[in-house]
Parts: sequence; C-alpha cells; structure tokens
Amino acid sequence: MEKIVQTAGRDSLGKFAPDFARFNDDVLFGENWNNHDIDHKTRCIITVVALMSSGVTDSSLKYHLENAKRAGVTKKEIAAIVTHTAFYVGWPKGWAVFNMAKEVWAEEADLSDAKSAHAAEMIFPIGAPNDAFAQYFIGQSYLAPVSTEQVGIFNVTFEPKCRNNWHIHHGDKGGGQILICVAGRGYYQEWGKEAVEMCPGDCINIPVGVKHWHGAAPDSWFSHLAVEVPAENGSNEWLEPVDDSQYGVLK
Repeated sequence: MEKIVQTAGRDSLGKFAPDFARFNDDVLFGENWNNHDIDHKTRCIITVVALMSSGVTDSSLKYHLENAKRAGVTKKEIAAIVTHTAFYVGWPKGWAVFNMAKEVWAEEADLSDAKSAHAAEMIFPIGAPNDAFAQYFIGQSYLAPVSTEQVGIFNVTFEPKCRNNWHIHHGDKGGGQILICVAGRGYYQEWGKEAVEMCPGDCINIPVGVKHWHGAAPDSWFSHLAVEVPAENGSNEWLEPVDDSQYGVLK
C-alpha cells in the first residue's frame, strides 16, 4: 500500500497550534497509520469503533466511515460492526452512527448489481479496490494486474462518475501510457483539449509530458487496460482533481 500522507493538521492549525498539527500529520498519520502490523482495513474498522465508543459523531467520523468504505468495508460488514459495538457502548450511539453510515453506503446495493453486470461484459477481472491510489481519484476505482513482467499492464475499473486527478507521465527515452477500453464507457482528456469518449476497443496513446485525466462517464462503469510504456527515469506526477465544473459538462 502506498504511504499515507496527511496535511490536514498543518492546513487547519499550522499557525495556531503547530505542535498539534505536526503530531496529527507526522505521528498519528505519518507513523501510526503507516504501520503495517495490522492491515489497513482492520485499522479503519478499529478507528470507527473507537470514535463510536467515544460518542464522536461529527465530520471526523464521516471521514473515517468513508475511509473504511474505500478500504473495502461493505454495507453488510459496517452494519454488523455498528450493531455489535452498540451492545457494548450504547444503543443511541449505534443510531447516531447508522444515520451517518446510511449516507456513506447509500448507493452500494445498486452499484453492486451494476458492477456485476459490468464484470460480465469483459474477460479481465475487476480486481480489488484501488486503495493505494485512492487519494488521486474521485469515486471508487479498482485495480487488477494483468502483467507485471516486461511491460506493466493493469485493468483499471471506475464506477460511474469516478475519475483520476490530472496527472503527467514523465520519463527519458520512452515512457508514457497506452489506454485500451475493454468495457463500459468513459473519457480521456488532455489539458486544453476537448474530452474524448472511450468505448470498448478504443485506444489512446499518451506521450510523456502531457497533462491529462481519464475516468468513467457519469452514467456508466468503465474499464481500460493501462499499459505502462517502459522508460528510463519514469515517474508519475499527480496534480489537482478534475472538479465538477470540468467534469459536469460530459454526458
């Protein structure tokens, strides 16, 4: 899993309480959340239970519920977790957490059915939640390695409205990326140009140094193979999210 980086402390309290900000960003998240003695999903569940037990039901709980969902906690699992915890810490706390959890997992049932239908359209697996890169996506994405030798090839799946941030592939002597749509409908867009619709069979060649994003259409799941073109000193530079004003014009 990619290292978790947090800046909320410095962003909100950097000038007012710099020590607290440093403890929050560098120790709590920088060290503790990056400790691998327990897996990330379990750590997310423990955090939700701890906040519920303490009666914390503000935006911090919602953040950690969303974090738990991104880590793969399902609606069925969170319902069982909250119910079990409520017996020990209080029924009213259970009600409070369920009211928030219902919002976070509101679309899971419908998405699950659509996800299964999408998976049936292609020969490649959808894979696991793309947790390592979740901070660079709006919405839920999934990742399934197809080849990790010679040339990296990954099947990337986006739920409806999901897209990655603007980003740039760098590299010397080669590099860039090739996208091949294998199911659903999505978009690819380069900075300063109109978005290009992608349907099964469409192929996009992305040179190094080009700022771009790709993701699902608003009403469709979308999967593409991402072929990593070998390069000397290859790297990926993640930039700002694709905001609603940019994405909202697509259909």
